[in-house]
Amino acid sequence: MWMDHRATEQADRITKNGHRVLSRVGGVMSPEMQPPKLLWLKENLNESCWNKASHFFDLPDFLSWKASGSLTRSLCTLVCKWTYCPPEGWDASFWTSIGLDDLLENNFSKIGSVTSPPGSPLGDGLTQEAAADLGLDPGTAVGASLIDAHAGGLGVIGADVKGFHLPCEGQPITARMALICGTSTCHMAISEQPLFVPGVWGPYLSAMVPGLWLNEGGQSVTGRLIDHMVKGHTAYTQLQEQVQQRSNIYSYLNNHLSSMANSCSAVDLLGSSLHVWPDFHGNRSPLADPTLKGMVVGLSLSQTLDDLALLYLATMQALALGTLHILEAMKEAGHEIRTLFLCGGLSKNNLFVQIHANATGLPVVLPDQTEAVLVGAAVLGACASRHYSSIQYQMTIGQTNTCKITKLEVFSDMSQHQHQHNNVFYEVSRWKCTETLSAVTVEIWICSFVQVEMEVHSVLLQSAL
Repeated sequence: MWMDHRATEQADRITKNGHRVLSRVGGVMSPEMQPPKLLWLKENLNESCWNKASHFFDLPDFLSWKASGSLTRSLCTLVCKWTYCPPEGWDASFWTSIGLDDLLENNFSKIGSVTSPPGSPLGDGLTQEAAADLGLDPGTAVGASLIDAHAGGLGVIGADVKGFHLPCEGQPITARMALICGTSTCHMAISEQPLFVPGVWGPYLSAMVPGLWLNEGGQSVTGRLIDHMVKGHTAYTQLQEQVQQRSNIYSYLNNHLSSMANSCSAVDLLGSSLHVWPDFHGNRSPLADPTLKGMVVGLSLSQTLDDLALLYLATMQALALGTLHILEAMKEAGHEIRTLFLCGGLSKNNLFVQIHANATGLPVVLPDQTEAVLVGAAVLGACASRHYSSIQYQMTIGQTNTCKITKLEVFSDMSQHQHQHNNVFYEVSRWKCTETLSAVTVEIWICSFVQVEMEVHSVLLQSAL
């Protein structure tokens, strides 16, 4: 599973190896990609798994194999998560350099010797067994797969927005960014020429939209983080009692925040003294640092329902500022993004959508079809059956706002201070390896730590004022 970070140490080794394929993943190998996961399997489950496996699949390719019996891999999965690069294909020197040269056997048959663009028909369609399991006809077309987030991107980014007076109207599709927001969030931007963005995956040719290059930013936890913050709060039981059957907890919290602010426009200001750094499961983009941890600054002893609502608000503001961080990195590399297109579970949360518009200063478009990932998957089936070759969907406009949030300065400082803290503690941890340590050396390190603490306190105090 992508969210499994057990291969962090292997990913770090691959990054330090410095192979040229890293240029297509933002310069850093993520533990969420397949090479470090494969290396972890070989090093930790060699006898029980690695030596017995005939094939290794990404989930989308596994499902298409189960459906059609075809071992053909999708270019989307192999290019985005396995370092495959068309038209050259696999780079044998990379796999050899990281200790996985056994995957070169039989023309890379274990990880994919035959590839196909997304939506291409596979095999003879549904096998007899798969058709019986699904209640469909044998031979029903099966298309080469897309990763779920990429299916969502395909389902939303090509929308027809004529008549809504958006900045992207009349502009090429490259002026758009698709955010697929669920447990995590993927930030999809496309370009006509390859753009290399430090800390952002890609550029990948035809990985989502045929003929265009894809850059993929992301946040490893978004919906999962919101759940964690809300359900872990002492007042969560009180929240459940208040909600009961009247609505879901997040609709209730949105209304509660509005009542606290007395007007919807002032909700953002409620979070002026509470700040969150949202990387509780590391930073995928653009810092590409899986070791980063979450931070909350501004907590008091109070644990009321109001406090839970404010923490919920601060978490969503932090996630929106994380999107802005990714957006700015992409713009600096050459992307000209003018409109955000959101889909996924979190896009159904009106406050989440509004805060993203506020933080980025960009209009946000929501699809009329609420399940854009399924729309993208349906497009693959339509292409595989040769019924359709292009897509256009009716869209509706979400709320937009160009207000900037002043929390950005605090947000930017928080990661820097976390790195400063970690560096100090790293040096302190080295004391254990030293037999003797002078009193002067100890005093120097203690003073260094105190100085960092004072700097953090000073910045946060100035921000609060």
